[in-house]
Amino acid sequence: MIRITCPYCGPRDHQEFAYVGDATLTRPSDDAGADAWYDFVYLRDNPRGPHLEYWQHVHGCRAFVKVLRDTLTHEVLATGTAADDLVAGGR
Repeated sequence: MIRITCPYCGPRDHQEFAYVGDATLTRPSDDAGADAWYDFVYLRDNPRGPHLEYWQHVHGCRAFVKVLRDTLTHEVLATGTAADDLVAGGR
């Protein structure tokens, strides 16, 4: 079981959350070419180790939470609001 700490509701089971996606992606500009948009929409890395992700607390306050999670061990290293810069060991 993964425990995710919502910045507003506190520690919760991961079943209260929905995975939203990779928090490291940068959206292309509106005038970017089709190749840039294809890469953004369809191509994803499958990282091993610490990775930034967005989760939504759908069965709680509905806030978007940024999670730094180790994809190998599923350990949550840090959590915060979507605007926070996260580092291992805390905010």
